[in-house]
Amino acid sequence: MDKRNRLIAIGLIAVGCMMIFGRWIGFFSIVALLFLLLGIYRTTSGKVKQGYTLLGIGSVLLLLDHLVLVLGICLISLGMFFTKSKRMQRREGFMQKQNFSSMFDWDRSPWVMHSLSSWHVLGEANLDLSLAMPEERETVMLFQGIFGDMDIQLADDYGVEIEAFVLFGSIEFGNQRDTGMLNRLSWKSPNYDSSEHKVKFSVSYLLGDLDVRLS
Repeated sequence: MDKRNRLIAIGLIAVGCMMIFGRWIGFFSIVALLFLLLGIYRTTSGKVKQGYTLLGIGSVLLLLDHLVLVLGICLISLGMFFTKSKRMQRREGFMQKQNFSSMFDWDRSPWVMHSLSSWHVLGEANLDLSLAMPEERETVMLFQGIFGDMDIQLADDYGVEIEAFVLFGSIEFGNQRDTGMLNRLSWKSPNYDSSEHKVKFSVSYLLGDLDVRLS
């Protein structure tokens, strides 16, 4: 029954895409949509790595055939990023970055943790809070973009709040993993209000993989 429901859902998505993007659909568009739909199916079936590969191929084909449409999506995402960053970053002195590609390797050695807003087309972030040295009592970290792969290792020393959204991909929290479409995570650690140092994470990707590991 689950397999049948997934096939029905994929079929509905395909029909919806055809209705929305019908005027732009050509041979490459059809092939790209097939790769994307197959990637979604593989991801929801548990074959995550294979699903991401298919999603990547479909995205590249869609990019080649609809460059203007993809650029429009990027501009909308960037505009939403500026609005969200202004709303969340209440204090001055935070770092704001916009790059095509970003990588944060903050899981290998001690690192200084400061409020950050980062937007990218391709992004990878590995954060270990047990190695972090905070600059302020409350840190806000915003990660947003098109494609993202993010791992967060929590630590008992910090009160943590996480708001995350991944349109296509997966969110893993502890031993629970949600894959497919419209994945959300809203969580606040039990010690958040009583902690001396607090960290707020806001993560949002069109295609992404978020892994939150508990201490």
